[in-house]
Amino acid sequence: MKTNKNQEFKMAELFCGPGGIALGAKMASEAISNYSIRSIWANDYDSDTCETFRKNIFIGENGEVVCGDIRKIDLNKVPEIDSLAFGFPCNDFSVVGEQKGINGNYGPLYSYGIQILRSRKPSWFFAENVGGLRNSNDGNTFAKILDDMRDAGYSVFPHLYKFELYGVPQARHRIIIIGIRNDLKLDFKIPKPSGVIKTAREAIEIPPIPPDAENTELTRQSDIVVKRLKHIKPGENAFTAKLPKELRLQINGAKISQIYKRLDPDKPSYTITGSGGGGTHVYHWAEPRALTNRERARLQTFPDWYGFCGSKESVRKQIGMAVPPDGAKVIFEAVLKTFARIPYEHIQSNISEI
Repeated sequence: MKTNKNQEFKMAELFCGPGGIALGAKMASEAISNYSIRSIWANDYDSDTCETFRKNIFIGENGEVVCGDIRKIDLNKVPEIDSLAFGFPCNDFSVVGEQKGINGNYGPLYSYGIQILRSRKPSWFFAENVGGLRNSNDGNTFAKILDDMRDAGYSVFPHLYKFELYGVPQARHRIIIIGIRNDLKLDFKIPKPSGVIKTAREAIEIPPIPPDAENTELTRQSDIVVKRLKHIKPGENAFTAKLPKELRLQINGAKISQIYKRLDPDKPSYTITGSGGGGTHVYHWAEPRALTNRERARLQTFPDWYGFCGSKESVRKQIGMAVPPDGAKVIFEAVLKTFARIPYEHIQSNISEI
């Protein structure tokens, strides 16, 4: 039964990126009457990213973006909040890379979120990381993170969300942990996937990208890259395609499947990442070129009005590191419905209790 109580959750966000989580929270607030989320404070270390957040999230509103390394910021200056979001850096947990886990440069950064949970005691939190977090250090890292969240006074509800099952036109799999303060005695349920599958073609072409949209610069492709792409069919990459000898990549060892991979227009995109060198830009299915940043933003479900600040390379990285707003919206709607005691369709978590 829905309550009539009005509740606005003031949200702070660590490692905010360009604003995918915050935009998802805004969209969810428009969908649930009487309950809403308002971003009031955010932090990121990258100046272009901070400017993007300011430009798009704090439109005509009071809000503060603190740009700097979280390890050098006085967290006592974080304002009083009702909710916290932190997509803590995933570099050390990703399956691509050295997988240093909690012992790497980025692994321990989740602990700054724990500090704010202890000092500000928000009603709930939203934490995000890559699926590889579950397997880091034989699962011990994930278990420690969940234990630290529980020790801070929260019930935790982790799930590996496959965003393509929630209408996001991209196979992007991320662990989202919702935590609710123990004294509130509320159980969060994993929202049921919509079952709507959106393809790369639908995302990029329907409707057409406006000619005056920002971030539409084309990437200069060398002649050899153009020739290589012309031999690669939709859904293929540089290693699965039948390339002439002179166009083959001279790579020994592991062969990453996304190298010069062209999108299959009739399926969701493969995962958009923050990298871009060595053939990882994401490539159009029909034209022998990399996607523009605006096309990448569409696959990440950012609206066309959402302009990104900085160089083309900086924007590419921002988009790749973001949480898809449409995916975040689904989860935030479930959080708001939990507090409003509005029933919704749900499923069991695919992550066993740890």
